[in-house]
Amino acid sequence: MIDEIIGKIQKGLYEYSQHAVDQSVVRMISTKEVQEAIEHGKIIENYPDDKYGPRCLIYGKTTNGRPIHVQCSYPSRPLVKIITIYEPDPELWTDFEIRR
Repeated sequence: MIDEIIGKIQKGLYEYSQHAVDQSVVRMISTKEVQEAIEHGKIIENYPDDKYGPRCLIYGKTTNGRPIHVQCSYPSRPLVKIITIYEPDPELWTDFEIRR
């Protein structure tokens, strides 16, 4: 599934939720960083039965080494929806991949 998500991101077949837009501004995470994190990332959590639709959590690093979490829809939608983005708190995550 990550390959399908990456493919859509590279083709520009994605959109941001309003929440993701707001969080990108507050957390100073650029669109380029989101793309890099996804392209170098892996799925660390799946939420196939979420009430708002199937989604997953991707962990990846930017080319500058910044860890980023991106929650997005499954690639079954015409556009992958970026739901939220944030820099994971090391106090809450082991290696930014496993919840403590």
